[in-house]
Formats: sequence, C-alpha cells, structure tokens
Amino acid sequence: MPTDQSMPTRTSAGAPDEGLLPLRACVGMLVVNDRGQVWVGERRPKWAKGSPPIWQLPQGGLLPGEPPDAAALRELYEETGMRSVEILGGIADWVTYLLPEDLVGVALKGKYRGQKIKWFVLHFTGPDCEIDISARHGRKAEFDRWRWCDYEGFLERAPEHRRTLYETVGRALLPIASATPPRR
Repeated sequence: MPTDQSMPTRTSAGAPDEGLLPLRACVGMLVVNDRGQVWVGERRPKWAKGSPPIWQLPQGGLLPGEPPDAAALRELYEETGMRSVEILGGIADWVTYLLPEDLVGVALKGKYRGQKIKWFVLHFTGPDCEIDISARHGRKAEFDRWRWCDYEGFLERAPEHRRTLYETVGRALLPIASATPPRR
C-alpha cells in the first residue's frame, strides 16, 4: 500500500504546510472482551513533556506491501502482547482524521498532517495475564498502562481531535462485536 513519503514543505513562518504533508496510512484495532468492554491504552504524548496522558485504541503503521489485516495482528501483538484474538470484521473504507493545527509538524514525528486508518474489531479470547505492554523488539513501550472499559467511558477520555473518529469507529464496529457470541 503506497504512501506519500515526500518531505514536508515549510511555510514562511517555518511551520509545515499541513496541506502538503501526507496522511499516515495505518491500522486501528477495537479489541473487545467477553464482557463487551474495549481495551484502551494510556500514553504520554512524546511531543509535549508534562502534557496529560492520552487514552487511545491500539493502532500502527503498515509495512510496505503488508495486508491491513496482517498489520492489525502484528501491531496489536507489538503494542499489547495479545495473540489470542480473532478478527470479527472491519470498516471497508479508510477513516481519516487531521491533527489540530498546533500539532501539525509536531505530532506523528512531524511528518504527517493526520492519519488514514483501516479499522478492525477483534475479540480477545485469552486471559488478561497475556496482555503485556512492556517494550519489545528494541522499541519503546507504546502505552504506560491499560484497562478494559465501556466505550462511552473511553470516548470521554479520548483526545478531542480524535473523538469524532472514535465515534465513527464505535458506530461501525461495536454492532459487529455485540452480534458475535463469546467463543470460550
């Protein structure tokens, strides 16, 4: 899946021109347990020391030529240690969001103006002790802590610039999750 890897163009003020920065292609995972709760992770923004933590769903970039469903399983394992999952469905189209103006050129390593995400809903079938958010493969840990919660509670804690995105994801994927009986 090709992505635009061009260098950002700078405006006269020195800030990246958000219209010329590409969107980052990635996958997102809405993981549900047998109780219908969703897995959320808390992380501190890397771009702003002292900022409040951000609660988010797992997500990550696609490798060149990698199918989105394979990327979802890989990224979920890399970020959470979860392997006991089954993909229940997904959103056929890319779902996008743009960064707020003050984060363009800062967040997402300063390379992107936002993200286009292929979303999947997965059922976690393993025990909670399988979840391991510690660093692996020479990378920093993605999350500082995690929890299971209801989706509405998560939306209240989600970053404002992602709330509409997460509302769209929930509307599309939660019905799929609730229509699938537990398989333990």
